[in-house]
Amino acid sequence: MASLFRYDGLVKKRILISVIGLVLIGAVIVSYRPMNTRLKDYSERTEEGNPLFEAALCYLDTRPQYKSAYYAGSGYPTDHYGTCVDVIGIALRDCGYDLRTRLNADVLAHPNRYDIEIPDIDIDFRRVKNLKVYFAGNEEMLTTDLQDTEAWHAGDLVLFDNHIGMVSDRRNADGIPYIIHHRSFFQLRYEEDYLSTHQPTMHIRVRLED
Repeated sequence: MASLFRYDGLVKKRILISVIGLVLIGAVIVSYRPMNTRLKDYSERTEEGNPLFEAALCYLDTRPQYKSAYYAGSGYPTDHYGTCVDVIGIALRDCGYDLRTRLNADVLAHPNRYDIEIPDIDIDFRRVKNLKVYFAGNEEMLTTDLQDTEAWHAGDLVLFDNHIGMVSDRRNADGIPYIIHHRSFFQLRYEEDYLSTHQPTMHIRVRLED
């Protein structure tokens, strides 16, 4: 009987340790932020002075945490959270290009282009599928050929199946540009050599107003 009590106590102790471990892991996930904006293995900047790229860097230097949420009334995140679309939306907004209102106006003007049942100005511009339609109809579409290295410039937008990022001002040894983006909880840095392993579906250059 004594051995049974000892066994029962051991089981309870292990369960308690497991629960504490899960709580600690959860706390790490909730509070995790990439350590740095840039890649550690620094390479020379290939170009400077693009205002959209600089605005995106400024946003990422605040080290936002990854979380998808709905922001009624503002559309844009009002806390220190965000996703891939917010890197682009906030950078554009800070350059005087309000993607939220522009996309909403395009949805209302061309509803047949979008797969949207009920337009919602606060979320439609934060969905990659809608951004693809909007940018294809309103901004300059460029090559997705990564071998054409001269066609890629800092500040260009690059879209994937369900993701979006921005071309960085630095490149890898093969001349393929890095991108800055926010793709998950567990990124070490916001700048990654992502195009080397992921084929883009769209390459866009946005015209900012002077």
